[in-house]
Amino acid sequence: MSVFEAAAQQLHTVRDFLRFTVSQFQEAELFFGHGNDNAYDEAAYLILHTLHLPLDTLEPFLDARLLDTEKSLLLQLVQRRTSERIPVAYLTHQAWQGAYEFYVDERVIVPRSFIYELLGAPLHPWIEYDELVHRALDLCTGSGALAIQMADIYPDAIIDAVDISLDALEVAGMNIEDYGLEDRINLIHTDLFTGIDTTYDLIVSNPPYVDAESVAQLPEEYLHEPELALGSGIDGLDATRQIIQQAARYLNPKGVLLVEIGHNREVLKQAFPQLPFTWMPTSGGDGFVFLLTREQLLGEA
Repeated sequence: MSVFEAAAQQLHTVRDFLRFTVSQFQEAELFFGHGNDNAYDEAAYLILHTLHLPLDTLEPFLDARLLDTEKSLLLQLVQRRTSERIPVAYLTHQAWQGAYEFYVDERVIVPRSFIYELLGAPLHPWIEYDELVHRALDLCTGSGALAIQMADIYPDAIIDAVDISLDALEVAGMNIEDYGLEDRINLIHTDLFTGIDTTYDLIVSNPPYVDAESVAQLPEEYLHEPELALGSGIDGLDATRQIIQQAARYLNPKGVLLVEIGHNREVLKQAFPQLPFTWMPTSGGDGFVFLLTREQLLGEA
C-alpha cells in the first residue's frame, strides 16, 4: 500500500491533511518560489483552495472531516506537486501579484514581478499625476498581470500588451476579460517593439532575464514555465539590451521606462556605462528594477 493509499484510509480532518501535506512537501524537498516560500503556507493554501474555503481562514476548519471525494482530489494534487514538482499555481490555476488575482497555466510564467509595487505613487517624482498617463505599454506581458494593474492604477490610460507568444496572449486575454478591461487593453502579438507605431507615457517590461548558467541550474519547478519567458542569452540581457536601445523612439517627452532585470545589475551597468540608471526600491531590494526617462536614454538629461 502506498503512502497516499494509506492516507486516504487513515486521514480524516483538515488538520490531518495539513500535517500530511507539509510532511510530503518537506520530504520531497520542494522548491517554493511561485507564491509561497515554505511548505506550511503552500500546504495550507492548497488545502483551502481545493476545499473551496476562504484562503485566509484555516483555524475554524482544522477539525472538519473531509468527504472521500475531497480526500481523493486533494491527494492527487499533493502527489502531483511532489512527484512532478509542478508549481502550485499551475495546479490551482490561480496566482496573485499583490492583491490582484490571475488565472495561470503552463503557457505563462507565474506572475511575480516587482514592477507592480512601483506603479502609481512611487513614480510620482517622474509622472506627477497618474492621470498624465494616457498611453502605456507592457512589453512581454505574459499573463497580462502588469497590463491589468496599470489599467487599474492609471484610469485614463489605454494599455498595449505585447508578447511574442500567442499562447501567453490567450491567457492574458482570459485575465483581461475577467477584469472587464477589453476596451482599455490591446493585445499585440509581436517581438518587443517590432511593428509598434505608437508612443507612450510609460513603458514597463519584465522581460526574460535569466542568464544561461542560471537557466541550467534552475529548480525543477521552473522547468514547467515557458523557457522563452525565462532565459535571454548568455548573460540574460539580450532582450533588455534591445529594449534600452529602442525605447526612446517609443516614449513621449518625459516618458518613463521601467524594466526588471533580476540579478543582472552590475552586468547591465557595465554594458551601458553612459546611462544614469535609477534603481527603484522594491520589497526584494533596490537592484532589480531600473528606471530611465526618454531624455536620459537620448543623452539629453
